[in-house]
Amino acid sequence: MRDLPETSAVAMVIKIDGYLDTMRATLDTFIVEKNLSAIYITSTIPSQSIKNVLNILEINLNRIHFVDCISHIMMGTAVRSEHVSFVESPTMLENIMLKVEFLMRSIEGKKIVLLDSINSLAIHNNIKILSEFLHILVNNLRAKDAYTLILSVEEQSSEEITNMLGLVCDEILNFTETK
Repeated sequence: MRDLPETSAVAMVIKIDGYLDTMRATLDTFIVEKNLSAIYITSTIPSQSIKNVLNILEINLNRIHFVDCISHIMMGTAVRSEHVSFVESPTMLENIMLKVEFLMRSIEGKKIVLLDSINSLAIHNNIKILSEFLHILVNNLRAKDAYTLILSVEEQSSEEITNMLGLVCDEILNFTETK
């Protein structure tokens, strides 16, 4: 991943048990090496839970901003805090796009947008609408010289999701094979 050109859109296919390693590699190593700020779109796990895990892993949260679209539908888990913007539901794709656009303008320097996960968004949205959203999001981020990283969990994936990722991503990195 280190050799990816700016504006790259990459899908990372991971197993559920590789989630923490992926987060550490992306949110600790990659953004520090590339001097990036991160916009983390979460539709799987509430941002506060992710922040708690990142604190345990001793990952600096100053460069990480969240667009949390799952906390509100989990009844009461939305905790207001710095660097967190809330969207009421993962079905509100336009609002997700607007929050990302706002953060892209507000945060200085180079950025990476991490979408966690495409599988969760596929549960809440029609696949054709999700595909259109993903296409627009990735192209807007390319125009702003931002990296795009889309997580896909192998255990929750489908042929439709794989095909969608193939159409919008420059590369699909598969981290599911055992060595």
